[in-house]
Amino acid sequence: MKNRVVTGVVAGVLAAVCVVTVSAQIKRTVLQQVDTSVPGREVVTARADFPAGATTGLHTHPGDEISFVAEGNVEIVMDGSSKVYHKGDAFNIIGGKPHEAKAVDGPAVVIANYVIEKGKPATTPVTPAK
Repeated sequence: MKNRVVTGVVAGVLAAVCVVTVSAQIKRTVLQQVDTSVPGREVVTARADFPAGATTGLHTHPGDEISFVAEGNVEIVMDGSSKVYHKGDAFNIIGGKPHEAKAVDGPAVVIANYVIEKGKPATTPVTPAK
């Protein structure tokens, strides 16, 4: 039993390291962070620069994401399906919904607006279920 607990802890740490490592490929720049007229909510506007093939890893947001593809192509994987968004396209992710974004066919830039619970991190990694 002790070996299973240690193995589970090691596997969890390795999964967390993998998410951080993959996500570190993407450069995120916060452009603004302001309160909204809705109590307890704020908007974080960020630019995400994806090198070719980079992925965010599976993650969620504590509120809605409203994004615009400024350059390149981005594949959004969610609910077992995927859709590619091209330069000039916009997309919305409902708060709390696990998803992943990947740059396809070269580098990409996404401008994202997160309407989130104030004081919470804009992004939280999700460990896939086994």
